[in-house]
Parts: sequence; C-alpha cells; structure tokens
Amino acid sequence: MPDLEQRDNPYNVTQASRIYFLPNLMTAGNLFCGFIAVIKCIQARLMTDGGEYAALHPTLSSIELYTQAVWFILAAVVFDSLDGRLARMGGRTSLFGAEFDSLADVVSFGIAPALMVFFLILAPRGDYQWFRELGWFIAFIYLLCGAVRLARFNVITNPLLHRAETESHKDFVGLPIPAAAGTVASLVLLLLNLAQNARELRQLTLGLPLLLILVAFLMVSTVRYPSFKQVNWETKTRFQTFVLLFIIAGAVWKLQEIAFFFLFLGYIAYGLFTHYQRAARHARMRLLRKRVVKKREESPE
Repeated sequence: MPDLEQRDNPYNVTQASRIYFLPNLMTAGNLFCGFIAVIKCIQARLMTDGGEYAALHPTLSSIELYTQAVWFILAAVVFDSLDGRLARMGGRTSLFGAEFDSLADVVSFGIAPALMVFFLILAPRGDYQWFRELGWFIAFIYLLCGAVRLARFNVITNPLLHRAETESHKDFVGLPIPAAAGTVASLVLLLLNLAQNARELRQLTLGLPLLLILVAFLMVSTVRYPSFKQVNWETKTRFQTFVLLFIIAGAVWKLQEIAFFFLFLGYIAYGLFTHYQRAARHARMRLLRKRVVKKREESPE
C-alpha cells in the first residue's frame, strides 16, 4: 500500500522507471534514425576516399549518402517531437522517458550532425593539417554544447526543482538541440542540392563551421525559444486560415530543400529577435526607474 500511495510521486522507484510503450517507441525511432545517419556519414566518407568500399558500391555517391543522412536526422526530429507529445497527451511521463530521450538526442542531434560537418569540411581540405584539426575541434564544440544543453534541460525541468512563480514554462532556455541539428542538416541538404559535383560541394561546405559555432553558442545561451507545448491542436480556425496553412505546407513540401532550412533559420531568428526586444524593454524600464529615483532625490521635501 505505501507504494500505491506514492505512485504519483515522480521519484517513486516504480513510477520513475516506468516504460510507456508509445512514447518510448518514438524515442527508439529517434535513436534508430540517428544511428543510421551516423552510418550513412561514415559510408559517405569512405566513398569520398575511394578504395575498396567505393569499388564495391559503384552506383552510390557521397552526395547521395549525405542526403540520406540528412533525411534520417530530420526524421529523428519528427520522432523527438512525437514522443513528448504522446507522453503529455496520455499523462505517461516518467523520469526514465526523459533520460532515454536525452540519450537518444545526443546521438541523433549531437554526434550525427557533428560527424557530418566534420567529414564534409575535412574532405575539401584534407591536405591541410590545420584545417583538419580545426574541423574536429569545431565539431566537438558543437557536440559538447549539445550535451550541456540536454543536461541543463533535465536539471531545470526536474519535478522537485523549486521555481519562481513568474518563471515561464512555455519556452525553452537556449536553442533546443533538435532545432540546432535540423538547421545544420537542412543547410547541408540545401548545399547538396546546389552542388552539381564534388568540387562544388567542397567549396560550398566551407561555411558550415560558422553555422556550427553559432548554433552551439545558442544552445548554451539564455535566449528563449517557444516550445509549442501549449499549442492546442483541437483549436477551431477559420476556413481562410486553414487554406493558407495548407498552401504553406504544400510549398514547404514542394520546395523542401530550401523551405526546411528557412523554417529552422526563421525559428532561430525569432528567438534572437524576441530576446533583444525583451532586453531593450528591460533596459528602458531600468532607465525609467533611475530617472524616477533621481527626481525624487532632487525634489525638495
């Protein structure tokens, strides 16, 4: 009976280690996609180097394999969004699910994008030792920031953590790692479609390290991003709005190589815009308070 009385306590052993089928199945799908993306990146690198592997697979190309890796990373983003949604809808959240999700995210959104960018920037400048060392270091910085971002998320969402009443639960603190990985993967997809051959791809991928540094910084920043957890998918809408959303979805699907990148880029830009807008508003309020205090001090009693 004591265990039954404590079953709603997230730190009860039974409740904390509970494995719910559907949410954890989505997390397993996330991990599977990340694992396959890593394999595709390794195969693409072997194809670039030539040798026995390239001879055994004459119909494959590194561009095709990198493209497949990108789609697996984007599929992992979908699985990651579904697992939390299903858990919240069914009231089936558990500490095990949160930890399992973070471990899967490290593979799908940490290792896979870092490995992809490392291989892509290593290939065009493999003759220069300094560029090779720079490549692995930048990839590791991204992976490190992603792991720190996940650890911080697990800490600040801990059920027993005392929070201020005014603290918002609707936003992520720092860029979510799925959005960071989606930005990198969608840019790689865009570059792969722009490149007609391996030489053009080598030139286009030189901008990837800068993007990796940017999203790595944003992941560990205090910039807030909307989580969409409060979105009610049963909300009624007007017919015109529904048609507009349908047209936008069709355009995204038709122009997917371009649209996915600009969707992720727009998400990043929105967070930065609201962050600096909020900072400017707080600065104006502080300045106004200082002026009020100064006038009170200068006014005669």
